[in-house]
Amino acid sequence: MELTDEQWEVLRPHVPGPERQRTSAKGGRPWRDPQDVLNGILWVLRTGAPSADLPGRYPPY
Repeated sequence: MELTDEQWEVLRPHVPGPERQRTSAKGGRPWRDPQDVLNGILWVLRTGAPSADLPGRYPPY
């Protein structure tokens, strides 16, 4: 089960987008779609599996 579009719309204002993220002179990690990241976190919590076992549809941990 993943977040529906309606659920995501409720959460979206509370999640920083790429324009609101801090940037570092050192670069940092590449930007990932926050909805995909949150769905990956929910998958780990729901399954109890380690994040190393995330399916390919979610961004790498």
